[in-house]
Amino acid sequence: MLQQSGSWLFEGIDHGGVGLSFFLIDSLPGAGPDLHAHPYTEVFVVHEGEATFVVGDQSLVAVGGQVVVAPADRPHKFHNSGSARLRITNLHPSPRTITRWLNSRNL
Repeated sequence: MLQQSGSWLFEGIDHGGVGLSFFLIDSLPGAGPDLHAHPYTEVFVVHEGEATFVVGDQSLVAVGGQVVVAPADRPHKFHNSGSARLRITNLHPSPRTITRWLNSRNL
């Protein structure tokens, strides 16, 4: 796995072509990626903390133990909206993560 400032990436292609990739994220309050989309459904498993998600035109708050789904090609983003660390797993059903950023800045 690659360490990337509070997130760790597993890409299945690097492990015999496994058809799954994922990020393990441990972020501080306020942190999160900008608006983006994937050509596949992304599943978020919130382990601890609170995250505010925007998926398409819907906004929702998820806490530890909840799951959020972003359908394929649907613009989405999230950020740590709590006062403590956010621990979340982002599942990508693809041997590589494929991301289309919809604005110029990724936090």
